[in-house]
Amino acid sequence: MSVRRAFKARMVLPLAAIALSGCVTDQDLAGYSAKDAGFGVVSAAVSIGTKGKDTVWIQNQQQAKAVSERVQGLVHKKTINADTAVQVALLNNRGLQAAYADIGMNAAEAWQQGMLENPTVSIGLLGIGAPELGALRAIEGMIATNILALATRKARVDIADTRFRQSQMRAVDATLKVANDTRRAWINSVSAFETVAYLNQAKVAADAASELAQKLGESGAMGKGSQAREHAFYAELTGQMAEARLASRLAKEELTRLMGLWGSDVDYFVPDRLPRLPRSIIKRNRIEQEALENRVDLRVAKLELDAVAKSYGLTEATRLVTDLEIISGVEIEREIESEYEIAGGELEENKTRKTVVTPQIELEFVIPIFDSGKARLRKSELSYMQAANQLAEKAVNIRSEARSGYTAYSSTHEIARHYLNAVVPLRTTIEAEGLLTYNGMISNTFELLADTRAKIGTLMLAINAKREFWLADVNLSAAIYGGGTGASGSAAAPSVGDAGGGGH
Repeated sequence: MSVRRAFKARMVLPLAAIALSGCVTDQDLAGYSAKDAGFGVVSAAVSIGTKGKDTVWIQNQQQAKAVSERVQGLVHKKTINADTAVQVALLNNRGLQAAYADIGMNAAEAWQQGMLENPTVSIGLLGIGAPELGALRAIEGMIATNILALATRKARVDIADTRFRQSQMRAVDATLKVANDTRRAWINSVSAFETVAYLNQAKVAADAASELAQKLGESGAMGKGSQAREHAFYAELTGQMAEARLASRLAKEELTRLMGLWGSDVDYFVPDRLPRLPRSIIKRNRIEQEALENRVDLRVAKLELDAVAKSYGLTEATRLVTDLEIISGVEIEREIESEYEIAGGELEENKTRKTVVTPQIELEFVIPIFDSGKARLRKSELSYMQAANQLAEKAVNIRSEARSGYTAYSSTHEIARHYLNAVVPLRTTIEAEGLLTYNGMISNTFELLADTRAKIGTLMLAINAKREFWLADVNLSAAIYGGGTGASGSAAAPSVGDAGGGGH
């Protein structure tokens, strides 16, 4: 008679795993495991799009403290220009930190896809309590891995790497958008305070006219209708002043929000007037080509098409075989054989032990009887066509945005120069001549005040025209570099940050 003690071990052959894993090496994956993986590309691209501004990915308390101290040094109780506002926003805007975290998550995904799949281990205990073998009859152990995962490893890493690069470009796009929005907010804030200043001048003139009308009315030299007209103008202007002050406070608060300031850091000022207009505009004869070459969101769309194409290829390659597992190794069996014989009139038992080693290999796969993979393949095909059409649409829109941006840039400059060189000088001449006739007793006080009010109105139109030019300047750069709908990058004309003067 014989009894059997068996131990079965099945393991994946390491050479097969290495051969099927493709050419992805640990060196290739090292870049994904870094804490700031991919941020160097983002920082360099942002520096180009914002004229050398810095950005930082805050990942510890030391970095956060250093950024906080730097921000406070830039803004606390200081009059900031547009460039300083943009720099503070890039350092301190928490929404950007969330965008940078997305880079890290995609890097971790590429890192994960590059790792070999963990083997599956199973252990079985058979014949528990077998008395003749000392509690156990057999122990079975198996180690298995998915051969399809090994075969598709390189393709999956390529897809993950494309998504990783796509997240980098999205982060650049988000950073440029914050920079552009901050520059626009600075322009609107300064323009609002400049408007308040000119309205205050008009209010002084209106106050004088209202007071004079009251005195003339008391003496009987002015009728009630004329008095009411001057009082109404003063009252309306007072309401406009209140609205302008509110608009200036809200505009500054929007700037504060974009810069991520709070607490004592909100104690900063902006200049009281926008910078002067440039004498001439920058000629851009290749505006469409520049936009197609530099738009970050177009790169995102191209990477999306690339990722979908790679996913389509992977789906097509695995359409019929969706799960392929290899189990290989050896089976080791130990047997105890007993033989009985009569010697010297007694029954004797002779035991012998024998070990049998048997190589084994198994292949497990799913039979595609019901799901042939056609539905998944069709879905991948449509996803590719969708991405291709979205890329084509994006290219068409970018061309149009570039043309519109340059048209607005050149036209608003021409309009603003017209007010500056033609309309405002005429109103200044009219006011000066009115003052001469008033001093010569030729015209009365109300005619002089009317000329002053007309000049103030012209100055208000000039302020708006100047603001529209600087906004168009930002939007043109946006159309070239990206960073939101019709927005991006650095200013193409002289920097808005050159304004001086007092602050608010």
